[in-house]
Amino acid sequence: MKILKLVVLVLLMLECSCFAAKPKPKMVRWMDYTEALEKAKSTPKMIFVDLYADWCVPCRIMDQNVYTDPTVASLLNSRFFPVKLNADAQDSIVCDGQKKTVQRCYFDVWELSALPAIVLIAPKGLSILTVTDSMSPQEMQMLLYQFLEKEKEWIER
Repeated sequence: MKILKLVVLVLLMLECSCFAAKPKPKMVRWMDYTEALEKAKSTPKMIFVDLYADWCVPCRIMDQNVYTDPTVASLLNSRFFPVKLNADAQDSIVCDGQKKTVQRCYFDVWELSALPAIVLIAPKGLSILTVTDSMSPQEMQMLLYQFLEKEKEWIER
């Protein structure tokens, strides 16, 4: 009986140590689109918009592999206002000064036709550029660094 208790105790300790040993992945702190536009007025940072859809498999893969990457998450959280928008949503937002649904901004204003998609928006609310592509964490890091190289120029837009 003592051996059984000892085995159970050791197993419990191993299980606890396994949970403690797994580092919590760094996550992007996504914010509301309208909140990001408001914050950008007082703190001039570019707004990084990730457009996705529930049916988009590459979007889910990027959520699992790219946006959990510590470097990507750190860059997005510290140097941008990160926003996640459902491209199929009927919620009203202001895109490039026009009040439209997210879906109409996706098609009409940002002229997108594929997912996943990224829209980079200046603090004044005008879109700077769009990217439609699935990418690896390393590719996203390179893209974010390229955005930051042009940050001073683009923030003035």
